[in-house]
Amino acid sequence: MILLTLELAIGGLMLVVFGLGLAWGPARRREIGAVTAVGLAGLLLLAVVHDARGPLGDGAFVVDGLARFFKQVFILATLLGVVGGLALPETPFQRRAPEYHLLLLASLLGMMLLASARELVLLFVAFELMSIPLYVLAGFVKREELAVEAALKFFLVGSLSTAVLAYGLSFLYGATGTTALPVIARALGGGEPLLVLGFLLVLAGVGFKIAAVPFHMWVPDTYEAASTPFVAWLSVAPKAAGFAVIFRVFVEGAGDRGVVWAPYAALLAGITIVAGNLMALPQTNLKRLLAYSGIAHIGYMLLGVAAVTPYGVAVVLFYLVAYVFSNMGAFLVVEAVARTEGSTGVTVLRGLAQRSPLLALAMLLFLLSLGGIPFVVGFWAKLYVFWAAVQAGPRLYGLVLLGAVLTVVALFYYLLVARQMYIEAPTTTAPVAVPPALALVLGISALAVVLLGLFPGPLLDAALRAAAPLF
Repeated sequence: MILLTLELAIGGLMLVVFGLGLAWGPARRREIGAVTAVGLAGLLLLAVVHDARGPLGDGAFVVDGLARFFKQVFILATLLGVVGGLALPETPFQRRAPEYHLLLLASLLGMMLLASARELVLLFVAFELMSIPLYVLAGFVKREELAVEAALKFFLVGSLSTAVLAYGLSFLYGATGTTALPVIARALGGGEPLLVLGFLLVLAGVGFKIAAVPFHMWVPDTYEAASTPFVAWLSVAPKAAGFAVIFRVFVEGAGDRGVVWAPYAALLAGITIVAGNLMALPQTNLKRLLAYSGIAHIGYMLLGVAAVTPYGVAVVLFYLVAYVFSNMGAFLVVEAVARTEGSTGVTVLRGLAQRSPLLALAMLLFLLSLGGIPFVVGFWAKLYVFWAAVQAGPRLYGLVLLGAVLTVVALFYYLLVARQMYIEAPTTTAPVAVPPALALVLGISALAVVLLGLFPGPLLDAALRAAAPLF
């Protein structure tokens, strides 16, 4: 049971939140959120110091370096999302605060199980435990028409992806007669058509969760309509969980056989990089712009996956941590400004540097990191991904060149946002009011972006240690 310590602790925290919700009622919403945040902070500390490793259930569940790395990322992102969510408007989050935090924790529990799953049935159950609460949270502000529409699109496309994933997993079982992922991965070298089809269907099902093109259609509408602190979390944590599935299914135990599916991952990476960056160019809504920007970043991460090397996996882990701080920080700046201006259009940032210099500086740091400018953490993330692809050989040289060119394209729309903040004249001189909880998350994220940019070595070393045993 010691291997399930983190999962049991999350279950205990869910019971505490449920009990407090019954005892306190809606009048103490912020207290429920604060208790959840404190519990997650304790869980993050436990995840760092608790180093029990090994298999459980005949290898169906495993705690190894990769699982520990992902679980720390999941808890960190959820903690930032919950603290940022303390600044949400009173209604309806005051009335249904216990449900909101219980759903977040339930999805987090699914992610934790997913990171350790090495068996098809457990993987599918954990995938659904993670996904179903997301559909509810996307439409949590149910009296707003856009939120309901976005949640419905999210649910319908998510249901289709679940069916595709289940279909693919059934082919894997049918071709190999086992549900153990390491055994299935080792059988990939045989090239059996049914097995290859199963792997491709699984890749398509997971592609929805990570928002790779052409499985991205739910992203812009959902991001625009849902509450911004939830979207900030949605943009990073479930995507990290999707990469955990990719590493377990397509990398662990496959070794050199991974070259069978690597071309498909490379093709998906190229399409995603091109489409994400080009569709971001005409956007005038900040949340939609960040949505398409996030799609492009998934393409860069898939480039690291397509390398099929320990270094390639490690730099994707590094990229995910950089993305947590950069992307969540950018979304939460949008939340702070939108609370004052009542809009998420790009023009609401006009003259922000004169109104709220520190908030504008934080947003600039996040944009520079997302754009890959030296020397913030996003620069190293993209540089490491490109280097991993180059090391993989000539088969990825074209994608590296494509990614480098489109990085310049991405800078165009990021700098357009910066132009609004630093060059355009403000329509008002009133500073943007930033709630303390939101200010705390923004400060932590901005500091992490800078410090990890100046000292990327420790994080890269930790990622390398987590990735090496996969091969």
